[in-house]
Amino acid sequence: MRVIVTDQSLPGFAETHRIQRARYPAAEPGWQPVHTVYVPADRVSPSTVAGWGAQALDLVKEHLSGPAELAHVFGLPDAPARDVHERLLRKLAREPVEDLRIDFEDGYGGRPGDEDGHVEQAVVAVAVMHAAGALPRRWGLRVKSFADGDPGRSVRTLDGFVTGVVERVGELPPGFVVTFPKVLMESYLGQFCGFLERLERELDVRLRFEIQVEAPQTVLFLRGELAESFGGRLAAAHFGVFDYTAALGLPPHEQRLDHPACDHARHVMQTAFAGTGVELSDGSLAASPASRSAADVHALWRRHAELVRHSLGHGFYQGWDMHPSHLVSRFATVYAFHLAHYDSYRDRVRAWEERRAAGGGVMDEPATIKTLAAALHRADAALALPD
Repeated sequence: MRVIVTDQSLPGFAETHRIQRARYPAAEPGWQPVHTVYVPADRVSPSTVAGWGAQALDLVKEHLSGPAELAHVFGLPDAPARDVHERLLRKLAREPVEDLRIDFEDGYGGRPGDEDGHVEQAVVAVAVMHAAGALPRRWGLRVKSFADGDPGRSVRTLDGFVTGVVERVGELPPGFVVTFPKVLMESYLGQFCGFLERLERELDVRLRFEIQVEAPQTVLFLRGELAESFGGRLAAAHFGVFDYTAALGLPPHEQRLDHPACDHARHVMQTAFAGTGVELSDGSLAASPASRSAADVHALWRRHAELVRHSLGHGFYQGWDMHPSHLVSRFATVYAFHLAHYDSYRDRVRAWEERRAAGGGVMDEPATIKTLAAALHRADAALALPD
């Protein structure tokens, strides 16, 4: 006997499917910055972004004078090295920073009595950059952690900053996000989100936040429904390598992004947020060139490039940069990564669309084609320069 399947014969299916579509929208990846530049609040000024770009360009002119030297430092063939070198110069001159995070936490330190003044300083910097068209496409601040035991300081900083920007600019410019660090207790997320909701109502703005995964305790409660439960406010999860490895008791010389313990944390982050639209970002390298000598600058670039390639190979397309020198190795490595396979990915997608065999005996599955198309979309976004 044939069974006619209806909602009544599968009770609860319609609601479950609705939840699935809300939790895992499976949308095409949008633009995501390739990095977050991390600047302590007391050092932020209207010239911060331009200054980082100028310093990075000076290093390129001094220690990466042409495609041949770039090929030598980053291990690239001559042809892509020429393309990467040209793109690198244009990027550093036109958009050296894609995402700026003004830091009021670890990079800023404990400064009782100083924070309100630096909030105002940061507000002025943002307003001036916005008026000049120099505010990065993504920008925001990192507040102090609730785990420190003083949530009032965290929310006062956020309130003062957002209110100040809205009052000076007349709106909250696009691209704003607030970083919520050291989330040791899941309940902190709901408490912080509740404050965001109240601030939204008072200022008539929309606020999104990113969490930092900096402790093994955080990894244990990551799951896809977190994004859904906060009304779409959870924008991203950023990995914090130094707090995480310290919390595990790793020796200082093993506190590095490519440690297997960090790979595990990143894989949990990917598993938890796959299909949710929550962006993922890797952490940083806490090092700058030991001197201005070519040997020291090249050594720094090579090590940073190794870590960026490691992140990219693990599906983390964004990371944190903490020094102008990192911009050079970041963009050079990202460009080389996307250019290396772009043509072959495009040809395989075209072969699938045209119902013909791809070259080299490749037999692509539908899931692979979706991944190839997403990779091309991501590469187009990373390689493009704004007008």
